[in-house]
Amino acid sequence: MYSTFEGPKAAGMKGDEDEKLEASNPRSFEAPLRPKRQQVARACDSCRMHRIKCDNNVPCKNCVSRGEQCINKSPGERRTLPQAYRLKQKVKELEEQLKKERSKQSNVAVATPAQPFALTPPGTSDSSPTPNIISVPTHVPGVNQPVWGGIMTSTGQSPQKTWYGPSSLFYYINRMNTYLSAVFQQLHPDDLIQLKSVAKTFATPDCNPTGDDDKADAKDISQTVSNEAYLTPTQEEYFLNLYWQSYHPTLAILDETEFRRHYRSLATKPGKPRKPSPLVDIVIAVSMQVGMAIAQRNSPRALSSIEVGKDDPSIAGRLYYRRCQRLLYNEQETPTLMTVQCHTLSAVYTCCAAFQNMCHIALSLAVRSAHMLGLHTEPPSDLPLATRELRRRVWWNLFALESKVCMKLGRPFYADAESTSCGLPAHDHQAASLAGSDFALLDENTTWLTYCLYNSNLLLSAREVHTAFYDKYPEFYSGHTGQVIYDDPVALERYAEFHSIAMKPLDNWAKSVPDALKTKREGDGQPLSTDRSPIVVEQFVPPWLQRQRLLLELLYHCLRLNLYRPFICFPSLATESSSLGDMCLSHATSAAEHSVAVTRIFHQVVQNTDLLTGYHEAFQWQWNAALTLAGYLFAYPTSSIAADVRESIDLSIVVFEDFGRSFGTSLGAATVMRDLAIKIDFLADLVRGTNPPATALPSAPSVPIAQGAATNEFPAVTEIVPPTNDIPFTQDLFAGSMDMAFSVDNSGDSEMLWPPIGNMPDQWWFHAQPPGLS
Repeated sequence: MYSTFEGPKAAGMKGDEDEKLEASNPRSFEAPLRPKRQQVARACDSCRMHRIKCDNNVPCKNCVSRGEQCINKSPGERRTLPQAYRLKQKVKELEEQLKKERSKQSNVAVATPAQPFALTPPGTSDSSPTPNIISVPTHVPGVNQPVWGGIMTSTGQSPQKTWYGPSSLFYYINRMNTYLSAVFQQLHPDDLIQLKSVAKTFATPDCNPTGDDDKADAKDISQTVSNEAYLTPTQEEYFLNLYWQSYHPTLAILDETEFRRHYRSLATKPGKPRKPSPLVDIVIAVSMQVGMAIAQRNSPRALSSIEVGKDDPSIAGRLYYRRCQRLLYNEQETPTLMTVQCHTLSAVYTCCAAFQNMCHIALSLAVRSAHMLGLHTEPPSDLPLATRELRRRVWWNLFALESKVCMKLGRPFYADAESTSCGLPAHDHQAASLAGSDFALLDENTTWLTYCLYNSNLLLSAREVHTAFYDKYPEFYSGHTGQVIYDDPVALERYAEFHSIAMKPLDNWAKSVPDALKTKREGDGQPLSTDRSPIVVEQFVPPWLQRQRLLLELLYHCLRLNLYRPFICFPSLATESSSLGDMCLSHATSAAEHSVAVTRIFHQVVQNTDLLTGYHEAFQWQWNAALTLAGYLFAYPTSSIAADVRESIDLSIVVFEDFGRSFGTSLGAATVMRDLAIKIDFLADLVRGTNPPATALPSAPSVPIAQGAATNEFPAVTEIVPPTNDIPFTQDLFAGSMDMAFSVDNSGDSEMLWPPIGNMPDQWWFHAQPPGLS
């Protein structure tokens, strides 16, 4: 039953019989003894994935044989209960640190609170290390401060709205329309006081319908319109010569000698069209805007004031503009100085065609391309003097143009003045002789390039005032009273006092202008002033010099009126018991005075000369000034200068009619101003206590706000406002609005509700007569 075991024999002591027995009967049926498996701390990732044995070698034998990378993320780590407790304690410590950080951040008022870090629960933490908590700054400049917001409005063919800031004319129009909606109890949409320009008819200067955009994009970049649509070489020569006498003296970004050499290099066989060039194309395009406006002025054919079509001179040369943009597409990655010049002139073309957003985009491309070329830095000293000065003129003309457009639209600047190290362009006799153009010398210290220097300095000064004014807004208005600073007359007055000091750079610039660039006045009148003295149009002065003088002074007045215009405050119920301060009223008067100066200069120039014929931007300045005058009379109908302002509005209509002989947009501007003049007179008669006839006010094509309860003291309301009993929408919309009182000068929302007005002079206070300029 039991097996007996013999003790092991000593090695080498086996008997012969045993050896023979083992040899004759091999033990093949018994498995060999398996050696003991060597323990490893933790298998590598590959062996654990394949569930095979690993070893302590690095790399292990299995990974070497398979040619894989041997990785062990956490070798030797042991999971024990004390380790779990330590991890749990570490999580609690991190949570305490996070709680302290939150308590610190709660002391700072921010618009959106910072989100807490997401911590992994202890049960799912795995063995990966806990990330370190990094202190992330949560304060964004301007987030927790009151912002003077702009408006969203549609200014083109598409109903899509775009943003315009508080310094823009569109923001001012919105404020004025909101006030008119309250006074006349009719909605006054913003587009009632917007120009009927080409941008309202077509989506682009190409005059393509919106549906054709995709087809145009699908075309090959190098494809052009048939050659028959372009000018002959003789005609091109005419418009190029016009450019050197019109735009070139006031936008000196080209070397005339180099340009003519480049143009001759494009010639092919006689009778064949030249080679395409983006620079030549855009120069011809902007010249055709001026040249065709001059031709239209002398033509018996009248333009339409209702809708601006393809034949309007403001988009003449659009085929050249279109080809220029296609050629520029290939230069985006490797821009040259010619690229910057083309983008700058493209901005001029689209601005004159009233495509404001396209102009803004073209300027952004110009500025970014200039940055790529380093034009904002001092030119390299190894370049020729003529090239260095040309680079300076290109940059500073672009800087001035971009600053002017951004302030006009109320949008942030592209070109940063602080990062600019490029010196201002020279204007001495040597620089003028190397500039490639042959203009007469004005005096010992003044040449045709002097305009470029003082135009740049003017925009630098205006931009300094503009930036200081709008950056200081949060310091004067806390946001606790109303929605904008117009709801806080005390803060507005302090803001006006600060603005008086901020305007000093423009005052200093006016004193620095040389006499050679000033337009003389009759009698004792002073140039660059608002004394309303007539200008002197010298007979034997080159047109380019007279144009430089006029444009410099007109731009100066336009910049000042734009900076003073925010202080034109429309009457409101919210500030009925308050009155505006003297400084605020003085600034409002200054805006009107500079608008009067612009209008009187334009009236005298267009009636006696053709210096500004075809200058579409000059027309836009007059439109800006005319609307400023209209808004001033709506806000201050009893002002001491109301009669002079009203006379200037009539003069602006004459100016628009004269400009209307050159392009149709101006005829629409004259129509708008006539309608506004009727409303101004209507309102002025109400304030004086007289009852104007109902036929004095034209009916506006808009939806009435409410069915105002008319009284005997305000009989015209029931006659000028259509009844709304049959309009359920208005009944539901304005139900319960009788007891509401809103501020007219609000954040610019044109969709507010207004209560109907009975005795308007009693319910709406009017500003006292603003004091004259000191």
